[in-house]
Amino acid sequence: VSLLDEEGNQDESLESKTLSTEDQVKDHSTGARVVAGQIFLESGKSDSQSEDEENFHSQEEEKENSLEELNSLEMSNLLNKDLEEAEIQSPVLTAIGGTADGEPCHFPFLFMEKEYAECTADGREDGRLWCATTYDYKKDQKWGFCETEEQSNKRRQMQEAEDVYQTGMKILNESNKKAQKKEAYQYLLKAADMNHTKAMEKVSYALLFGDYLKQNIQSSKELFEKLTEEGSPKGQMALGFLYASGLGVNSSQAKALVYYTFGALGGNLIAHMILGYRYWAGIGVLQSCESALTHYRLVANHVASDISLTGGTVVQRIRLADEVENPGMASGMLEEDLIQYYQFLAEKGDVQAQVGLGQLHLHGGRGVEQNHQRAFEYFNQAANAGNSHAMAFLGKMYSEGSDVVPQSNETALQYFKKAADMGNPVGQSGLGMAYLYGRGVPVNYELALKYFQKAAEQGWVDGQLQLGSMYYNGIGVKRDYKQALKYFNLASQGGHILAFYNLAQMHATGTGVMRSCHTAVELFKNVCERGRWSERLMTAYNSYKDGDSNSAVVQYLLLAEQGYEVAQSNAAFILDQKEASIVGENETYPRALLHWNRAASQGYTVARIKLGDYHFYGFGTDVDYETAFIHYRLASEQQHSAQAMFNLGYMHEKGLGIKQDIHLAKRFYDMAAEASPDAQVPVFLALCKLGVIYSLQYVREINIREVFSHIDMDQLLGPEWDLYLMTIIALLLGTIIAYRQRQHQAIPRPAGLRPAVPQQEPPPEHQPPQ
Repeated sequence: VSLLDEEGNQDESLESKTLSTEDQVKDHSTGARVVAGQIFLESGKSDSQSEDEENFHSQEEEKENSLEELNSLEMSNLLNKDLEEAEIQSPVLTAIGGTADGEPCHFPFLFMEKEYAECTADGREDGRLWCATTYDYKKDQKWGFCETEEQSNKRRQMQEAEDVYQTGMKILNESNKKAQKKEAYQYLLKAADMNHTKAMEKVSYALLFGDYLKQNIQSSKELFEKLTEEGSPKGQMALGFLYASGLGVNSSQAKALVYYTFGALGGNLIAHMILGYRYWAGIGVLQSCESALTHYRLVANHVASDISLTGGTVVQRIRLADEVENPGMASGMLEEDLIQYYQFLAEKGDVQAQVGLGQLHLHGGRGVEQNHQRAFEYFNQAANAGNSHAMAFLGKMYSEGSDVVPQSNETALQYFKKAADMGNPVGQSGLGMAYLYGRGVPVNYELALKYFQKAAEQGWVDGQLQLGSMYYNGIGVKRDYKQALKYFNLASQGGHILAFYNLAQMHATGTGVMRSCHTAVELFKNVCERGRWSERLMTAYNSYKDGDSNSAVVQYLLLAEQGYEVAQSNAAFILDQKEASIVGENETYPRALLHWNRAASQGYTVARIKLGDYHFYGFGTDVDYETAFIHYRLASEQQHSAQAMFNLGYMHEKGLGIKQDIHLAKRFYDMAAEASPDAQVPVFLALCKLGVIYSLQYVREINIREVFSHIDMDQLLGPEWDLYLMTIIALLLGTIIAYRQRQHQAIPRPAGLRPAVPQQEPPPEHQPPQ
């Protein structure tokens, strides 16, 4: 679903994966040529680059003075003329050796009663390419080679490498077994040794992350350097990552920025995403919302164009710190036993279990791999039992088509109608899509609007999204940006990625709302983080659970560079626990501090408290109570963290980083107890301790002698107060003496106990008086 610019700019269709220079919005460009971090030229497909360059030059020339403008235009015209001539004139091949050495090849030529429009290896056992220099080879026998022997050997070697690469990729794509994937990488290793670029890219990343090959940062770095020399954008981006994270090389943010920029120039989307985050957060560059918007918008266009009717895969964000702190807390992952239980229920005919498992396998996530075959089977079983939800999802699968389910508008329409007749919102939305785009039925905007409204009223996000699009574009209804904004907001609350994308476009262009670069960037960032690269979050998590912390931390570090807050906190957590041996012990805490800081700036409470802890205890930095106090206060005020409130109470109690104030300490302890029930016991103990300290402090502060000197006993107790006091003391003394005498009278002996050594009882006269 795309948003059409009201001023008549080019439609930003989701079906298009590239942008044109006409897509520029007012004062910022959405291109991909980066100069000093600012993008000036679109990174479209290779066949459209010349047109983009002309547009870029025409824009730049307007900024120059008249003389330079004339010179630029003349140079541009000359270049264009040369390019046109080069396109018209085909390259002339000259025969090498043979019977017509030095003569031009003749195309087409006739050989074995077949015409050839290019050089061929037919008729030769050595596979060298040749051509005839006259039309009829059989008649004239005039021929020569099209390449030298060295070129021929190189070409054959590359062809062999391509064959090996394709074999490896075929095994990799067709198998889910680990052993076969490892076998596939052996083929890719062989192709990489033969300098096959794509194979080197696959192998270098496998060595970096430890995917089916033993992790080797140094070997991956060497391959990335080789790829960078060949101009590979993937290699440039990866080398930038190594310099940014200091893996295998000395950390250098300047070099990282250069390599990221070249990677983005080459069209690498991850490099664009990294640059977008850097400009948004001001990491290594001056903070620039407009530059961030340019990068993020370009990536978001690609991500949105890949989103299917089913909504794409689910991104599972699991925080390692939360799992450790709260072991009982649900991480969103389904236990294997629970999945088997649902499968058992589904096999027994439980329709709800069948629909649930179908949706899990359709989208993937929560520990379940995406599997359209299993999803189709579960939906089929539930649909046969009369479940409208399953019918609607079958309609979606047929409407979209896949390797498992052939695309069929007619079949999809049947399922959508059945589900819609039963009042199912998914079916109603699907039927609306059919009438909107004319899939199996004539286009009918009124019916499309009717079905979308029915689906939206039941809270179905697809209905809300499509309804918003119809109001935005004025299709079937009067154009109404406020209504569009309303429905896009509703769909975004349901987590629909295209709703975020459309809202971002509206905020970026100021359509229907006040233009807000900051809001647009945050929304585009959300869209970008739903790209296919987000699947590595689960790969990293599984690596960590399998005990491979080195592989996990490298994967999390790359995702952290892309701006994933959960990856930043997870990378910091692994470093904090000192579980990654690839990072030196002296560098562990400083790197963890860096990523805690980045995660905290994105609003993660635990990261903010960790920053306070690191400055309080001096982990990775100097002990700084004032900075620790600031971080705890931010966590307390912005996220209402009970832990932060408790820590503030302690710092006020001890006077660390702030003036000692027992009253404020008590206040913060009380706030912590109110904020979280878990804090009540430690708060009670802290308050007890605070009470004792307060009492002792009070006693220390008052002067006993001074107090007694101000007391007039004659006035208080009368003139004979000393006699009263002596009487009270005498009574107390008598009471004590009487009590002591009663204790000495008879001490009862426990029954049945006898001395270990029998002794003779003393004579009566020696016994003490009774």
